[in-house]
Amino acid sequence: MERKTGVVIPLGALYTKDSVAVGEFPALKKFADFCKQAGLKIIQLLPVNDTGTQSSPYSGLSAFALHPLYISIESLPEFDAAFKSNKAFSGAYKTFKKEFKYHGRYDYEKILNEKIRILHLLYSWIEKQILSESKVTLSDSKSKTKVVTAVAEKSYAQQFEMETNKFVKENKWVVSYAVYKNLKDSAMQASWKEWSENLQHLSREQIQLRWNNRALKSSHNFFVWCQMRAAEQFKDAADYVKSLGITLKGDLPILMNEDSCDCWSYPELFNHTLRAGSPVDGENPLGQSWGFPTYNWARLEADDYSWWKDRIKCASQYYSAFRIDHVLGFFRIWAVNENETTAYLGHAEPCKTFTSKELNALGFDEGRIRWLSKPHIPTYLIQNITGNYEEAHNVLSKVADRIGNEELWLFKKEIEHDKNIYSLTFYPNDKAKDDAVKNALAAKWRDRTIIELSENNFVRTWSYSETTAWKSLNQDEQNKLKTLFDTTEAENEKLWKKQATDLLSVITTASDMTSCAEDLGAVPSVVPEVLRKLNILSLRVVRWCREWGKQNQPYVALKNYPDLSVTTTSVHDSATLRQWWNNEKQSVCEFIKLYHGKEKNSLFDNIPPVKPDEEFSPEVASFCLQTSAATSSEWYVNPLQDYLFLEKKYYLENQNDERINIPGTVTAFNWTYRIPATVESLSDDKDFISKINNIVQEHDKKN
Repeated sequence: MERKTGVVIPLGALYTKDSVAVGEFPALKKFADFCKQAGLKIIQLLPVNDTGTQSSPYSGLSAFALHPLYISIESLPEFDAAFKSNKAFSGAYKTFKKEFKYHGRYDYEKILNEKIRILHLLYSWIEKQILSESKVTLSDSKSKTKVVTAVAEKSYAQQFEMETNKFVKENKWVVSYAVYKNLKDSAMQASWKEWSENLQHLSREQIQLRWNNRALKSSHNFFVWCQMRAAEQFKDAADYVKSLGITLKGDLPILMNEDSCDCWSYPELFNHTLRAGSPVDGENPLGQSWGFPTYNWARLEADDYSWWKDRIKCASQYYSAFRIDHVLGFFRIWAVNENETTAYLGHAEPCKTFTSKELNALGFDEGRIRWLSKPHIPTYLIQNITGNYEEAHNVLSKVADRIGNEELWLFKKEIEHDKNIYSLTFYPNDKAKDDAVKNALAAKWRDRTIIELSENNFVRTWSYSETTAWKSLNQDEQNKLKTLFDTTEAENEKLWKKQATDLLSVITTASDMTSCAEDLGAVPSVVPEVLRKLNILSLRVVRWCREWGKQNQPYVALKNYPDLSVTTTSVHDSATLRQWWNNEKQSVCEFIKLYHGKEKNSLFDNIPPVKPDEEFSPEVASFCLQTSAATSSEWYVNPLQDYLFLEKKYYLENQNDERINIPGTVTAFNWTYRIPATVESLSDDKDFISKINNIVQEHDKKN
């Protein structure tokens, strides 16, 4: 592969003279001009699919539909004529331009709502033109010159109908999307699971009937028109990027929002009783539950993975490369029951289970299996909160049954998930005490060494060695169980290897796009082998590529990164380079020690050294970026923020404002970052461009 250096940016973050409120599809063209000057050969976008009321680009409302937020209203071919002839539309647009000026973060909800309102006004004008069968003069978005698109032989109405029919024929997904969006509007954006029962589970035939309903045609066609125009604008920008010799790289979230068109119209492709997430780690002691349903892979396979193939085909209209989000999920997804409030009791899917017979063979009888798999609540756990023995018994009797005369209790059969615990009220007049009891019971609910997935079929919990039952075992019992767990894990690796090879083979061969993987997290040992076999680039985040088991957790040498990979200094979920330097000094010290310590390395002789206690500055940013550019990875792609640190004038007063997202939080701050200067001004900044060029040359030259 050609060695390339690139940049990552959320589309909404782009700020141009024409995209003041929020970055829009046409802004990508001006950004590409800047990248061309800087020598950057890859532009990676965060997802640009419709996410409805959610600002997170990874919370897709559709796997196919583009986000109307990024439509440039002024670039629409109908704009000029409507602006001149329709006061309601022109007045609304003037107000929009006046109200939504540039800010360091954009107001996602307000801008989206106002854009949708203005698009509705414009579409209403279009419908009036169709009804009047008039010939309409439209503006060409590429040349901005007036052209007559309604020729004598065809009325505007005929032309518009031909245009929309062609789009629907080539994008069959838009039918269910339009029906879904119309229903969602009628329900005031409520989740489809809250709609009336007769609308929650429409068959494909019923969806088609609603689509064909003449009374709903106008409402449906509005969404078709929005998608058609969004696709035109994005395709125009994508083709321009490609014409400059720049690779446009997309991002395909692996999961779909439960409240998405796809989960509603193709429910059979998803497992709606399970939620995807990630297991326990240092920063997430209870794991992470992302709230998205897992896939029904067997059903997808029976359909020849057509849904996934269609997704890839749709993306390939715009991109030459794509990032496979959370690729580990194609090997195995961490799945937890929808009624658990944490991901602690999750399990990998697919997974090899072990049986009660296997446990019996190791010397664990029914009682010992119960001890390992069912939480045993000691009376004192609750008595420590209530301060009273009888009161503790009263509380426990609501959720558990006492074991004989022991001061131990087992949860009642009706307590199936921790949501059942949190739904109860023990002390209606004492919230602090009530919460303390619930939290103690929920913690004990999680306290089990093995989980019974189905009758007599078990898996180990992720943190089994921290459980009460495990710690009570003697060394021989622990050794026997550990051997069983390890044997089962080895079988799992075989399952995961086969599943990923099958699934990723389908995805990577469905188009000519270069495939890249986000393989962060607890990585099964089979992952690198499968990615290499399928020519999928893995991901290397420099600050996290460390030998975690060694003292001081030294960095993995850049020269030891696989060539078939993408190196980056930061990701959208991490701190920026500036935050890392200022807040993670141990990591900074180890970084400097490896590359600029006592052992000299000719690769870094031309990079001025810095000290870890130095204040972050353009010189420090250059040091970090140039050093990381020596990676063996073929691609080196960094967030635009990390490049902006090469010039002090682009620093924000508060370094935290330069961050894109803070995982585990849902706020108006997340995903609304905007660059601190117009793209046009970046293109005119020759010193800044020269500094980026130096980094590009550092990486793209043959090491």
